[in-house]
Amino acid sequence: MMNMQGLMKKAQEMQKKMEQLQEELGDVEVTGTSGGGMVTVVMTCKGMTKSLKVSPELVSGDDKEMMEDLVVAAMNDARTKADAKMSEETQKAMKNMGIPPGALGGGLPF
Repeated sequence: MMNMQGLMKKAQEMQKKMEQLQEELGDVEVTGTSGGGMVTVVMTCKGMTKSLKVSPELVSGDDKEMMEDLVVAAMNDARTKADAKMSEETQKAMKNMGIPPGALGGGLPF
């Protein structure tokens, strides 16, 4: 039979570590690109966009819709990378705490 106090203590430790991890990842930046590097977005793992760079040939062109599509694609690429980084770091933290993969239903705990 499991020790309920021990289990509660472990859950509290995990919650603290996950909060700390989430805060740390708020400062971690990922870069998303599209159009072969014509658009670059830098975003934190929490989804805050830090910078947007657009290649001069896109700005001088007449294809506004293509530029808008490339900006959206770069932002989505950055968001996907941010989500992957958060998931990777969460799994590492859980492993370090001795929590088996999938113990939290496969989703992020925050």
